[in-house]
Amino acid sequence: MQLYDRLEEKFRLDANQKKALHKLKLFSVADLLQHYPVRYSHISEIRPISQLMAGEYATVYGKFWSPDIKRGWKSKVLRAEGEVIDETGKIKVVWFNQAYMAKMIRSGQFLELTGKVMESKRGKYMANPEFKKVDSMPIDIHNSLFNFDKKKQSEIFGFPVYVETKGITSKWFYHTILKIIKDKTLENLTDYIPVEILKKYHLPSIKSALFWIHSPKNPKDAESARKRFAFEEIFCIQLERQHDKFEYKKNKSFQIVPSEKQVKEFLERFPFEATNAQKASINTILADMGRNYPMSRLLEGDVGSGKTAVAATAAYVTVNTKPFDNTSGRLQNFGNLQTAYMAPTEILATQHFESFIKYFTKENTGLPINIGLITGSGCRKFPSKINPDGWTDISRTQLLKWVANGETPILIGTHALIQKTVKFKNLALVVIDEQHRFGTAQRKKLVRKDAKGTTVAPHLLSMTATPIPRTLALTIYGDLDLSLLDEMPAGRKQIITEIIAPNKREETYEKIRKELKNGRQLYVICPRINEPDPEKELALNVKSAEEEAKRLKKEIFQEYEIGVLHSKMSKEKKEDTMADFASGKVNILCATSVVEVGVNVPNATVIIIEGAERFGLAQLHQLRGRVQRSSHQAYCYIFASDFAKATSDKGSKTVQRLKALMTAKNGFELAELDLTLRGAGGLGGAKQWGITDLGMEAIKNIKMVEAARTEAVRLIEQDPELTKYPILKQKVRQKAGEFHFE
Repeated sequence: MQLYDRLEEKFRLDANQKKALHKLKLFSVADLLQHYPVRYSHISEIRPISQLMAGEYATVYGKFWSPDIKRGWKSKVLRAEGEVIDETGKIKVVWFNQAYMAKMIRSGQFLELTGKVMESKRGKYMANPEFKKVDSMPIDIHNSLFNFDKKKQSEIFGFPVYVETKGITSKWFYHTILKIIKDKTLENLTDYIPVEILKKYHLPSIKSALFWIHSPKNPKDAESARKRFAFEEIFCIQLERQHDKFEYKKNKSFQIVPSEKQVKEFLERFPFEATNAQKASINTILADMGRNYPMSRLLEGDVGSGKTAVAATAAYVTVNTKPFDNTSGRLQNFGNLQTAYMAPTEILATQHFESFIKYFTKENTGLPINIGLITGSGCRKFPSKINPDGWTDISRTQLLKWVANGETPILIGTHALIQKTVKFKNLALVVIDEQHRFGTAQRKKLVRKDAKGTTVAPHLLSMTATPIPRTLALTIYGDLDLSLLDEMPAGRKQIITEIIAPNKREETYEKIRKELKNGRQLYVICPRINEPDPEKELALNVKSAEEEAKRLKKEIFQEYEIGVLHSKMSKEKKEDTMADFASGKVNILCATSVVEVGVNVPNATVIIIEGAERFGLAQLHQLRGRVQRSSHQAYCYIFASDFAKATSDKGSKTVQRLKALMTAKNGFELAELDLTLRGAGGLGGAKQWGITDLGMEAIKNIKMVEAARTEAVRLIEQDPELTKYPILKQKVRQKAGEFHFE
């Protein structure tokens, strides 16, 4: 059997199996070999039936009784059923879409069953479990079914458990992969990881690793194989990122060298003293911008740590620098260098536009300077000819003309900034807010050729208020240098966060009323925009922003103005609502998570988060950060949709997450905890980061990440195009999808 052989050519597959394999993107023999087990079922996971918990994977031993075939009442799909009994109790067993299973097992047969325990209105059951017929129990069932010695435990290492989908089972994967291995397919494999790296980190060869991961004889072999494939995935990502970094540095950039006096004077115009972390980040960024190759830097800062002030300083020194003509060796006499500032939403782009107007129109700055705003909804320009202190709406054509000839040195906007129609004269700095995985393809859109034909790339400053675990940052953003803002401005108080039980809701409203009477404002965050249509959509037990606004106005806060904000509103309505909230005309804002990023209303010091269990830990932290924008004491009140269910199991991840929000000192601490709690794949997973669950396991290991990064940096420095390692280059291309090696 060859690695490139199609599965349907080598195995007898029915229509459902073909569909299932295609859904899992498994087409060839090689694909199947790389479909690694997510776990192994072994004797240490044996549970007495009486102690089984819904949601867990478990192995049970017992006698199987009453095999039967039934048809779903609504779905009409056939299923096999039965029950397994041990001396502590019994549990129902169901194989969906596998009616034939009822004929494969006789009543009274001893079985080892491994699967996920589910729960319905009729009680617990095991869904689609793997099974193995046993002639007798591997332990003395009448003595002590579950208290066997550890030596016995280590001798039995069960089946690998694979990701399944409708139409195909873990058992099919196991037996099919064994056939591939027995066919000596692995004999034709050449390892793509250099031998010296395998030896240095004690990693098995590709042949050994594939055999051990699919058919381990003991836990040590399985762990060794998983370690190798985890390292491999991070190593390939690092190679791609380091190559991107190497390529981007080939471009020329505008050198920006401001005076210390210039920077100091600008920082003094802010209404707060810059923190040491801000000063250090500004110094690092300006040092990067003083080089003749483009900066690529990620600025990580907690909510309210002052990232915008750092970015504004970089923009200030940029637009106050004249372009340098490399040919004549002199400064050009016309125009200034330009800055583009990209935000993820129109609300945030508009807010930055207004903030920059304030930053750049202080007395004695030698400004105002032209600032433009471009979004999908329209364009604005500051200053207005009619009102020098204000902005005016202008046509897209006119704004683009002024950007192209250099008259507008600062352009703020959404993704509209990187469209082909937007052309800059001297783009020297690009700031990307909350768009940290701004990839190579997008960066290429910013690279321009000057009149002499020289390729010029802008300096890139990417920013995130979502603290990222260090291992993840080093991997996913391996092509970016990192700067951290790990201090808060002086005078900021820790947010008081409380989880509120249903019987404490009215009491909490009274606490909030006192804050409102003192002139403060309130956010109320809901998971939904509006109530679902019961005829079309499942009614969930979560609050909606629109209905909660009506309820609060009618029943609780009749004397206060309440506004609503969500993503489906028109741009004008969003802006009017935010303007009314910022000015104090609206006292309470009921919103969805659309306010998660960047929205800044210093007078809003209280936030209610409804249905908090439906938000991720990082998202909860972002939402809470909306009320830490001033020196006033801030409060965050957390409500769960089903408080009893959310808090019933004190060891549950939901409870741990909500409690962590109360006790963690900062977002970086929360990010590390989030990675631990969510487990492999949960923090971002394949959908967000393009990393498998095995890769996410590796990201928990800082030593492995640093080792993979060190080796990738070394290889790219020695051989940027991996010409000496063609098989490795091919592997990186495969894993990267769209890869950028020449």
